Amino acid sequence: MSSLPIHAVLPDLLAALRRSTGAVLVAPPGAGKTTAVAPALIGEDWCSGMVVLLSPRRVAARAAAERMAEELGEEAGGTIGYVTRLDVRRSARTRVLVMTEAIFVSTILDDPELAGVSAVLFDEAHERHLDSDLGLALALESRAVLREDLRVLVMSATIDGTRFARLLGEGTAVIESAGKAWPLDLRWLGHAADRRVEDAMVSAVLTAWREQDGDVLAFLPGVREIERVAEGLAQKLPAALVLPLHGQCDPADQRAAIRRDPAGRRRIVLATAIAETSLTLDGVSVVVDAGLSRRAEFDKSAGVTRLVTHRASQASAAQRAGRAARQGPGVAYRLWEQAAHAGRPAFDPPEMLTSDLAPLTLALAQWGAAEPAGMAWLDPPPPAALAAARAELRALGALDAEHRITRFGRQVASLPMDPAQAAMILRAAALGGGETAARLALLLQERGLGGRSEDLAQRLARWDADRSPRAQASRRLAAGWARRAQALAPLADSGAAGAEGGAAGAEAVPVGVLLAFGRPDMVARRRDPSGETWLSAGGRGYMLDPASPLAAREWMVIGDAQGQARGARILSGAVLEPAEVEAWLGDAVERRTVLRWNEGEGRVEARLERRLGAITLASGPDPAPDAEAIRAFLLERVRAKGLGILPFGKGAQALLKRARHAGIAALSDQALLDDLEEWLAPLLGRRLDDLDGAALAQALRNRLDWDDQQSLERLAPAEFRSPAGTTHAIDYEDEGGPSVEVRVQALFGLDRHPTYGQPAQPLLLKLTSPAGRPLQTTRDLPGFWRGSWRDVQRDMKGRYPRHRWPDEPWTEDPSLKTRNAFEASRNR
Repeated sequence: MSSLPIHAVLPDLLAALRRSTGAVLVAPPGAGKTTAVAPALIGEDWCSGMVVLLSPRRVAARAAAERMAEELGEEAGGTIGYVTRLDVRRSARTRVLVMTEAIFVSTILDDPELAGVSAVLFDEAHERHLDSDLGLALALESRAVLREDLRVLVMSATIDGTRFARLLGEGTAVIESAGKAWPLDLRWLGHAADRRVEDAMVSAVLTAWREQDGDVLAFLPGVREIERVAEGLAQKLPAALVLPLHGQCDPADQRAAIRRDPAGRRRIVLATAIAETSLTLDGVSVVVDAGLSRRAEFDKSAGVTRLVTHRASQASAAQRAGRAARQGPGVAYRLWEQAAHAGRPAFDPPEMLTSDLAPLTLALAQWGAAEPAGMAWLDPPPPAALAAARAELRALGALDAEHRITRFGRQVASLPMDPAQAAMILRAAALGGGETAARLALLLQERGLGGRSEDLAQRLARWDADRSPRAQASRRLAAGWARRAQALAPLADSGAAGAEGGAAGAEAVPVGVLLAFGRPDMVARRRDPSGETWLSAGGRGYMLDPASPLAAREWMVIGDAQGQARGARILSGAVLEPAEVEAWLGDAVERRTVLRWNEGEGRVEARLERRLGAITLASGPDPAPDAEAIRAFLLERVRAKGLGILPFGKGAQALLKRARHAGIAALSDQALLDDLEEWLAPLLGRRLDDLDGAALAQALRNRLDWDDQQSLERLAPAEFRSPAGTTHAIDYEDEGGPSVEVRVQALFGLDRHPTYGQPAQPLLLKLTSPAGRPLQTTRDLPGFWRGSWRDVQRDMKGRYPRHRWPDEPWTEDPSLKTRNAFEASRNR
């Protein structure tokens, strides 16, 4: 075995694992941690069982196992084995077992004690995959409760070792390896916004090919870009060996991309982020990085997991560049400006914060952790995403109302896939259609199987005819899922299948119906003649290319979509015939009354509808709607629009103004909105404008107890009574404060300013002429009499000579009569 930098710290690591059951190993790329650590552990006294090494990707898992086996002079499947979804190499002699993180989660859920396992190694933990975080949390809980002897080792090149050490517990050592520092030359090629990434990559690879020796590794965001760059290079470098490296490649093609060419030819490897970590590509000394990263993100609004292209983080860029200097000096070309590098995010976000948490939530329920807060997380599941996942699982029947796993949920969890797909296979298996459903589930997971048609039925047919090794391995995997589901089928709840479908048999279950079993909210109906816009049963809108073969159909079940919530684009789907909706999904069709507000007529409109979720199948007027439902609808409208939409008369408005001024809590806006059911509901019909103003005022008054009534009269009296005996409503919303409008003659004889409330406050007097025209406003009536009254007196005598305009009005008797009528009344 060749000497690797990691060998220098292996003694410290082994000593740490003898002292404690946890350790963190930080080692740069190329140090050898992936292939050297696990074999070193199996010779330890405490290691009587297997060492499980977790890898984030299938390609890396298989490559790591084959490299370790080669170092021992063996084939994979002996001392060193591996387990991936499409490939297994293990035997009774296997001591080191490499597996993907997802398979480990299934393993520990099936056997929480991890019988026969002495250590679990989490490689490339910095990538923070959902299954990695979940697997680590489960392993730590197993160690704490069931397996005190279980060793847990976290390994990576870029993680914060101290943070992981705190998570693993007291006494956890952080071991750091310096690695082998081969020189790395970074070259910045810049970025042209108007140039396609594929064209820029072809140009950059040609530059690297001319300027450097050694094999070239080029990083691109996805398979489509890889294929386009391969086409471009085939024209420019027809003699070059151009090899793709991504998850859809056959194992033989992946091996060819990882190892040197046996004939010694230079290679150009076009890879996704699959080559970013774990893998060492023999002979690569040149990296060309497009600087883009494509990752799956769950769009809660659209209800789909979509692939989103981002700028690669600084940490990812460092990992990629490091591929060039794994075995000697290297050069890395970057397709962006050096000045812009600092503006990239430091790290990619953990999948815990961006992924659909339904699989994690179901796994936790299966584990018995209905509330995950008490488990060991670097980043706990976000509450909103957790709530959405629980709702999805309840709709599938996998969780009960208390978030506990149901019997059907355990069956769902026993299949290694998304819960919706597992539910689909189980329900289909109960009808004899398990294998078709299993193939459909795998088709949704494995991009490229059966081509790229948007019609999933067409892709299934093409896959069936495909005789490539990958296609055959995929069919075997789907058949295995189907057998497992069939064994559970008698227990599975197939109620969603519809009454008539139960005995129909495998061939009678259409592909669209199968897909609907697991994705009832993704059943969609066309909204326009072109087939461009669609509405799903879950209430979301989707877009489809009008040229798609699905665009002419009325119904489909959406298999995959991508894009923002309001414009998510359908990438694949399965056709549903209208008759199939009724025959197979009839149990999900609801008959219910839907209430809408008719703005033009100002009333509640009740319609009787048959609906599949948000999709209306039929609609007509409801001749006898539920009066209680109408009242509830109107109450909600008042809450949404505010009390101002109620037809309060003058009396009710005045009462509310007084109560607001006096601070009477029972008539505050918030209290009235909180108690609508109590005071407003009994008065409601189907129209708000039919409400009786007097009845509304009385309902408001009824909310006042004796103390409130006394406070209201004391603090905000309704009226001012003038010395002349006239009454005047006090306006409590006047900009100048509470005020009354009163003819000046009604105040004759009054030499003290009127007040209101406690403590007493001066009332704003708006004095008017006999004709009701404004004369003056005052809060000091005595001062007015002795001051500006003289000016008013002179002006008014000429305008209203028949009325009294005395020199000292505060000494006069109040009266609104003319001078002659007043004198006559005094002489009687």
